Amino acid sequence: MVAVTGGAWAGYRSFNRPEWAVLAEATPLSLGVEDLEAMRGLNDRLDRREVTDVYLPLSRLLHLRVAATQVLQRTTDTFLGRPHQRTPFVIGIGGSVAVGKSTTARVLQALLARWPGHPNVELVTTDGFLRPNAVLEERGLMERKGFPESYDVRRLMQFLEEVKRGEPVVRAPVYSHVVYDVMTGEEQVLHDPDIVILEGLNVLQAGASAGADARFVSDWIDFSIYVDAEEADIEQWYVDRFFVLRDIAFSDETSFFRHFAALSDSELEAAARSIWASINRPNLRENILPSRQRADLVLQKAAKHDVCGVRLRLK
Repeated sequence: MVAVTGGAWAGYRSFNRPEWAVLAEATPLSLGVEDLEAMRGLNDRLDRREVTDVYLPLSRLLHLRVAATQVLQRTTDTFLGRPHQRTPFVIGIGGSVAVGKSTTARVLQALLARWPGHPNVELVTTDGFLRPNAVLEERGLMERKGFPESYDVRRLMQFLEEVKRGEPVVRAPVYSHVVYDVMTGEEQVLHDPDIVILEGLNVLQAGASAGADARFVSDWIDFSIYVDAEEADIEQWYVDRFFVLRDIAFSDETSFFRHFAALSDSELEAAARSIWASINRPNLRENILPSRQRADLVLQKAAKHDVCGVRLRLK
């Protein structure tokens, strides 16, 4: 039975997977097997049933929210007596490292682009707004990479402001997980998007303001999603991802982590768990997990990476 939860989840309605799946109604699945393979993240398990049960209903909800927001914008423009200017709908996706945010973002991008009225859906990650390694090293922040202070929040806020102003062309910096740094001279160019999906660790955080007006990244987001899981499961997914990366990115001569490629299984696992314990676990506990209660919707994952429940904020 669908229930409105109390306590820490007061104001949310909880759905198990079958309850959530029926909310897709008659929405057809327009993605094929090859599409799903292209969207699946490292060590992430994504199948047709997951998309049908979880992401189709979510895409329908978001489509309705986009339409309602556009009506509200037109109403305000009519009241002010000015021409209607459509502004992009911004979706924020937050959660821990290795929890599957990127897969969620890619699936939603593909599904939303197939709904009528908003074919141009752009996906931007906040990794590009990390400060360059040279700056982090100068400030002694390399061991705090991913923490709020490691981001150029002012630049990220400027990007979001340009998006919400409806600028026809907006540029975002690009990050490489191979070289583990922002790519100098490379940009992602957004041309008049209908929807912008912003994915990253910090999209829901309220701990770093870009100025005296105390505005936060989340203030520019129209709908926010938090991808959630038990900490022990996320840690294991992080370790598992290291083993996948050893055979892919770590073997690249330009990789920042190329020295991991020659490690034995036990050495690689020890290295992954050490990084998790010293950097990713503290960041999760101190900054990322506390932002969960700010999300409009929470996807709860089980140990095998499948979504087992959904919580939707009603207030």
